[in-house]
Amino acid sequence: QVQLVESGGGSVQTGGSLRLSCVVSGSGNIFSIDSMGWYRQAPGKQREEVVTFNANGNANYADSVKGRFTFSRESAKNAVYLQMNSLRPEDTAVYYCNANLRGWDGRRVTAPATYWGQGTQVTVSS
Repeated sequence: QVQLVESGGGSVQTGGSLRLSCVVSGSGNIFSIDSMGWYRQAPGKQREEVVTFNANGNANYADSVKGRFTFSRESAKNAVYLQMNSLRPEDTAVYYCNANLRGWDGRRVTAPATYWGQGTQVTVSS
C-alpha cells in the first residue's frame, strides 16, 4: 500500500522560507518511480505544476518559482523535498506531492499509476 505523507507547511511573511517534505511509504509495493513532483492549488484556481523530476534526473520548474524553489531527494529515506525561499503571497496554496510509479505484486510489475499526497497548506502574508 503506497502512501505519500507530506509535512512542512505553515504560515510565513513575505520573503520567508519553508521546506516541504514528502515521504513515500509502502516501499515493498514499489517497483520503480518514474517521476515525482510538487503541485499546488489556490482557492478558486486550478491545480498547477510547481516542479517535476523525471527518471532522467531533470527538474523542471514553473517560471513563477524558478530561482526561488529547489527540489531535492534522499532516495535512502524515500523522501523528496521542496525548499521554498523568497516566498510571496501568490505562493499561498495547498501543496501536493505527486508520484508516478509502478508497483510490485510479488509476481509482476503493475501498470503505472499516479499517487498524490494529502496536501499541506502554505500561507504567505504581506
